[in-house]
Amino acid sequence: MGSGPCVMDASTLFLAGAGTGLLAGGTSCAAVQLGLLAGAVRGVSRPAAPVGVFLAAKLTAHAALGAVLGLAGSVVQPGPRIRAVLLAGAAVLLALFALDLLGFRPAHRLLRRRGNHCGDPHGDPSGEDCGKHRDHGGDRERCHDHCDEHRNEDRNEHSDAQCQEHREGHCPAPAPAPDTATATGRRTPALLGASTVLVPCGLTLSAELMAVTSRSALAGTAVMTGFVLGTVPLFGLIGVTLGRGMALLRGRLTVLVGVGLMMLAGWTLLSGLRLGGWLPAPAATAAMDARFVRTDSAGTQMITIWALDRGYRPANLAARAGVPTVLVVRTLRTTGCTRVFEVPARGVERVLPVNGAATIDLGMPRPGRLRFTCAVGHYPGAITFR
Repeated sequence: MGSGPCVMDASTLFLAGAGTGLLAGGTSCAAVQLGLLAGAVRGVSRPAAPVGVFLAAKLTAHAALGAVLGLAGSVVQPGPRIRAVLLAGAAVLLALFALDLLGFRPAHRLLRRRGNHCGDPHGDPSGEDCGKHRDHGGDRERCHDHCDEHRNEDRNEHSDAQCQEHREGHCPAPAPAPDTATATGRRTPALLGASTVLVPCGLTLSAELMAVTSRSALAGTAVMTGFVLGTVPLFGLIGVTLGRGMALLRGRLTVLVGVGLMMLAGWTLLSGLRLGGWLPAPAATAAMDARFVRTDSAGTQMITIWALDRGYRPANLAARAGVPTVLVVRTLRTTGCTRVFEVPARGVERVLPVNGAATIDLGMPRPGRLRFTCAVGHYPGAITFR
């Protein structure tokens, strides 16, 4: 009987997470995690199985994260600099997949999956070579050695057609091309699905905040499980469509996806650099605005910024240096990543309420620019102190 309230809270959070994922989380997260999903279906003719493995691994990883967040709260959350490094690493991974899709052979060798040579359009561009590989049960080198020996016996008498006859007579019977149902084929989608926890979208962070504030491992698991399950329909549809399109259109769609992933990698890297505070400061162009910068009766400079779902307003403003300063960050029905307000140079991380305000004491700032951003570096801003 004593566990009733906890179960009810967990079920409520599950429904809240599922609703968030179903209504908006799918599109938001698909835009950020498309590269990982494309890597899971790369070079397969039946994408349903790897998409299922990808989503199952994603669900498992996020459920475990929810349990940890609910149990330990904000103590286990990595700081801005650590998350910035994770975003930069995710950008490198996306770039590798993009280069692989664009036919860059070093990237292909680095990402190559054993057991799917003939199903991968980039693994072997020559249909003839792929046929040789299948005809010999995967032992391509042995087949070529036999053929070369047979041809070298008399270069003038043995043609390519005779070499083909030699292969048919000496090599094993054709074996069916392996697909992603094998253990090797499942490994890559599983790793990519689990790694989605390193590339959160704004609404994923909102679900994580609910898990943190739940103060319960069960409730944290429920909200993250519900959120991922809510995104499953759209992710499944995108994954299957993407995999079949890449298999049917080969190079044409693959190039488009590769270019898109490369752009996404650049955007992710830029977000990580913003979050870490590692971008060079641009020229100061902000003007002081009495609506957002004022001085109270005690002589304290009060700076007000609004955190909205699509960014901060104003995102660039000026204030006086060398005076006591307090930053007030206000929200109004805010649910995106802007709810986690970061000031990388000060090591400040503040979780904002959905409706309300949070105050941050900035002391007596020196002349210069103080940059701020959301938790994933998507929405930057700066205060120029003069």
